[in-house]
Amino acid sequence: MTNATDSTTSTTTVEYAPEHTPRLAWAELAPEVYRAMVRLDAAARKGLDPTLLELVKIRASQLNRCAFCVDMHSKDALAAGESVERIVQLSAWEESGHFYTERELAALALTEAVTVLTDGFVPDAVYGRAAEHFEEAELAQLIASITVINAWNRFGVTCRLVPGHYRPGQHG
Repeated sequence: MTNATDSTTSTTTVEYAPEHTPRLAWAELAPEVYRAMVRLDAAARKGLDPTLLELVKIRASQLNRCAFCVDMHSKDALAAGESVERIVQLSAWEESGHFYTERELAALALTEAVTVLTDGFVPDAVYGRAAEHFEEAELAQLIASITVINAWNRFGVTCRLVPGHYRPGQHG
């Protein structure tokens, strides 16, 4: 990919590394699974604040190193009115707590605990914090949404889906 910028005084050309190709077009090869995932995603998001949900999806995708989903959900968050600053700070949300509400911080902590199960469980303190900020039905939806984005991430990372081409509103 080449990016050229022209001005009246100079021309700058930047050569980017070549784009990798996906390993597998899983959505085309397993269309029933893909459609089921889309329905599951839609069901999981019901009743949740869309901005909060995009923050959760971005953070889980960062942790799972799913560049495709980081790209998609960052663009969706921006299109929904989220600030660049809050998106950029997600990778260091614990040190940047003042950018987020207590409710968002609880959701991000829960996202990390569910996404990174290296201890084999979600700590009671993390769950309790989330339970303080979300009613039970909403908490169930949040847990479902975190689980779904983790599944999407695993498809994206395993199949090496290529980031950069997504436009807000394309999915589903």
